[in-house]
Amino acid sequence: MVRTLRRTTSYADEDHIFVGFQDVVERLLAELLRTEPRRSVISIYGMGGLGKTTLARNLYISPNIVSSFPTRAWICVSQEYNTMDLLTNIIKSIQGRTKENLDLLEKMTETDLESYLRELLKGRKYLMVVDDVWQREAWESLKRAFPDSKNGSRVIITTRNEDIAERADDKGFVHRLRYLSQEESWDLFSRKLLDVRGMVSAMERLAKDMVDKCGGLPLAIVVLSGLLSHKKGLEEWQKVKDHLWQKIKDDSIEISYILSLSFNDLPIALKQCFLYFGIFPEDKLVYAEYIMWLWMAEGFIPLGEERMEDVAEGFLSELIRRSLIQVVSTPWNEVSECRIHDLLRDLAVQKALEVNFFDIYDSRKHSISSLCLRHAIHDQAERYLSLDLSNLKLRSIILFDPNFYKLGLINFRNEFQHVYVLHLEIRYDIKLPDAIGCLYHLKFLRLSGVRELPSSIGNLKNLQTLFVLAYPCQLPPETADLINLRHLDAKYSKPLKRISKLTSLQVLRGIHCDQWKDVDPVDLVNLRELTMFDIKKSYSLTNIGSLKNLRTLNLSCYSEESFPALEFLSSCQKLHKLRLHGRIEKLPLSDLFPNSITIMFLLESKLKEDPMPILGMLPNLRNLNLVEAYEGKEITCSDNSFSQLEFLRLNSLENLEKWHLATSAMPLIKGLGIYECPKLKEIPQRMNDVERLKIRLLS
Repeated sequence: MVRTLRRTTSYADEDHIFVGFQDVVERLLAELLRTEPRRSVISIYGMGGLGKTTLARNLYISPNIVSSFPTRAWICVSQEYNTMDLLTNIIKSIQGRTKENLDLLEKMTETDLESYLRELLKGRKYLMVVDDVWQREAWESLKRAFPDSKNGSRVIITTRNEDIAERADDKGFVHRLRYLSQEESWDLFSRKLLDVRGMVSAMERLAKDMVDKCGGLPLAIVVLSGLLSHKKGLEEWQKVKDHLWQKIKDDSIEISYILSLSFNDLPIALKQCFLYFGIFPEDKLVYAEYIMWLWMAEGFIPLGEERMEDVAEGFLSELIRRSLIQVVSTPWNEVSECRIHDLLRDLAVQKALEVNFFDIYDSRKHSISSLCLRHAIHDQAERYLSLDLSNLKLRSIILFDPNFYKLGLINFRNEFQHVYVLHLEIRYDIKLPDAIGCLYHLKFLRLSGVRELPSSIGNLKNLQTLFVLAYPCQLPPETADLINLRHLDAKYSKPLKRISKLTSLQVLRGIHCDQWKDVDPVDLVNLRELTMFDIKKSYSLTNIGSLKNLRTLNLSCYSEESFPALEFLSSCQKLHKLRLHGRIEKLPLSDLFPNSITIMFLLESKLKEDPMPILGMLPNLRNLNLVEAYEGKEITCSDNSFSQLEFLRLNSLENLEKWHLATSAMPLIKGLGIYECPKLKEIPQRMNDVERLKIRLLS
């Protein structure tokens, strides 16, 4: 049954229906048919149900492929693979299933089968499709049997795991499969619907709403179409819309099974991390670092030699590689925002309830599980608080309700006294009660709508993360008593004179320049990221150079002010990311920038002199963004400059007319973005073939 269900992921093969991805097919066909003689691997990866197998099948049966590869074979690896069976099946598909062949194969060991297949393929131009690879070892155990006869042979791998795709072949081609567009989704739905002509306009509107909710996932669209094909009339379609996700789960074992397979493949720690995405409202964008800090507070991140933040980042990367989580934005070349697909969120909520991991308050039934120690409240928080929570030792409260303002209804001293995580996204201008200081176990506190924190906050000695979104907010002096605080993100109005006591601090955001000038940063030995605003030219930033472990520095000037001297940067020898927002009268010489810088943003710098000769000498700079950074007419990138640069964005350089680019400059450039540079009529010829970058919001 497992094998049968897994094969149904190739749902479109039998119907020869293939919607969308025509452009992808053409690109991959070109890759398969190019004249490169070396045997190479084309990897296709993406979430289960996106159509990886369907895409591979369309390539496999393409007339050009059939005529170009005399020998072809297709195997489905799956999770519980057996290498001997895989090798045997390939041989059978090439040689046929005669009794003689079967008897011969029956007597062979795995080593014999590998050698036999290798000899069978030697000299042949072949195409192998290795479908649904879950583990890297599966590919490693097969590839030795695929010889390179320098005749243009190819292997296609489909997988859900980015790591497998990337490592299959150092010089191979990797393609991440996209979701269907709205138009493509409707096209697929219409083709699969049995009685399209019986769909009246009102039914069509309902169907389009439902198809949109499938989020471009082909498998979901096909199942929905099959379901509606057996429902007659507007009323029945309306019922399907009202109960869409439950009906899909109830009526379609394929979807639930495919998504469950992805979940079950995770280690326990990653399962917990994945399930946590389900606690957020549907379609909620989640800040990557926010979810990672939550994992830390919950105890999902094991303690060891590595920083917890680094381990958490690895966990998130793994969930993204497995296509369980979607990346939304990467402004610092790191994942900034992410989201979980609706179907996967449904799975997370379902699995969480099964193991009492968390529950979401149901305001219609006015109920929530008393067995779950993590509660999410997405609306009507006041009604939720009227429940009897006194006997529950709640661990986490995630509250989203912009209409809630009665913090006095929260019994911090009793019902919430055991919580590790408290997230309050509520109405603005609320004062936090003194009773918050009773939450001695609290490790994570995120406040939206709260401007003033009481002095009792200093009692929270276990707090790791304090995140206040209101601006400006008032933090009491006792904040400096939070000895275990690792992340402080709050634009606060009064100085924290003893901030140097926070020796565990890793991230400090929102500090005003007036407050920083009195800080002695020598004791902030663990600080990795600093964000400071309202900087004035009259202030000195020299003491930033004492932050020996600083990796990210984000500085913004006050109004039309200019930056003070920036020579202190030479002391920040571990700095990777630098963002300077404000007028810079003169850039420091290149040898005063740390060699470690890989990403730089210069915004509204209004430089008079061409910055390229200085920036081009930075040996590890990979990503450069210039926004209103230069007022001159010409930029010059000389020989051997920008030796590691991969991405360049020029934005709002209104006077720029000419760009001189030496032959050996920017040898590794991959992406170029030019926006709002009206006088720049042409770019260096070599840049015409470089991929154009889409404009994005700057972090």
